[in-house]
Amino acid sequence: MTAQDAPARTLGLPACIALVMGNMIGSGVFLLPASLAPYGWDAVAGWVFTIAGSMVLAFVIARMSQAMPDANISQMIAVTYGPLAGFAIGWIYWLSIVITNVTIAVAATANLSSILPTLARPGIGALTSLGFLWLTIGINMAGARAAGMAQLATTAIKLIPIVVVMILLALMLANGRAEIEAFPAQGFTSAGITASAALTLWALLGFESASAAADKVRDPARTIPRATLIGTAATGFIYLLVCSGIALTLPVAESQSGSPFGAFVGHYWSPAPASFISLFAAVSCLGALNGWTLLKGEVPLAMGRSGEFPRWFAGTDGRGTPIRALVLSGMLGTLLLAANSLEGLVSLFTTMALLATSASLWLYVGCALAAMRLKLVVPAALIGLGYALWTLWGAGWVASGSSFLLMAGGFPFYAWARRERKKAI
Repeated sequence: MTAQDAPARTLGLPACIALVMGNMIGSGVFLLPASLAPYGWDAVAGWVFTIAGSMVLAFVIARMSQAMPDANISQMIAVTYGPLAGFAIGWIYWLSIVITNVTIAVAATANLSSILPTLARPGIGALTSLGFLWLTIGINMAGARAAGMAQLATTAIKLIPIVVVMILLALMLANGRAEIEAFPAQGFTSAGITASAALTLWALLGFESASAAADKVRDPARTIPRATLIGTAATGFIYLLVCSGIALTLPVAESQSGSPFGAFVGHYWSPAPASFISLFAAVSCLGALNGWTLLKGEVPLAMGRSGEFPRWFAGTDGRGTPIRALVLSGMLGTLLLAANSLEGLVSLFTTMALLATSASLWLYVGCALAAMRLKLVVPAALIGLGYALWTLWGAGWVASGSSFLLMAGGFPFYAWARRERKKAI
């Protein structure tokens, strides 16, 4: 590549921090106060551990990306532990995206349920979430341009509920209208911290994508790790304030509604703006769902083209849209929703969030192990590995065991891809 062909390195540290935060702030925060409310102050400690652990893992992945700039994460792991390990991590990463899409669709439905209470009924809530799931698949099937326009329309809206709640929380605490839940006499509990940490990580998933624009960053060796750490810390701090503020100042019964943000605004302000906040939160969730839908088509498409997945996944239409991968992802998401359709929306969200987090954690475990073998930032990789394994434990045997079985379920597809590679030789 000539100097003229090389991409212009136009992104400095502020622009990279904005990129990191923009990618991370999505739907995760809007229903978490309901799931975290039972843990009280333990959830605050859970946030602290999650933010610190995420920053360590983000740093490890950023350094690995610098060492192997032309490889995706599954290829990095394949280099260090072989093609089977690389496939397993790539497979579970794709499934984690599929599960994340289901979780976001449920969050959108839950926020709307405060405006349309009938959506809170288990069967109707699951069907509505299913409708959102396939709506965004349809948008992405129309091509990248349609998906991009939908993403642009929802980007600004997602910040409105967060900003409103932060301002209202500050005002209510300043004039004494809001009282923070008393710190328990028994102090923090290890069980509560461990369980809440697995849930809080859901809101920070996606920090591993921060190094994607490395070829457009000025001084990437210094800028990318710094932007990743600052962006992750800032996003985590915002989430810590907002989620903890709602969970610790609202009665538990109110905070466990389908729209905790709307419930908070309704309690301390008025029901009228609360409805708008719930609507904005739902639109924000749909925007995040649209973006993650793009990923659940593009990830298997790229891996199919590289030979890590069977070539079937590389099939596209005339516009280059990965129709096969999108439809298969939608079918898997439909099965997940159908299997859990009798749960209430908050319970369904918690179940799906834990499963998505557990599936993503195998990626982080693999990255930490690969960094250690490559002798890259070994102390940080060791800390990140310990954090990832601890969070897998906190997610519980059901979620973590299920995610492991889902990863093992991909081995027939590995054998399929391997046969194709042998025939091509």
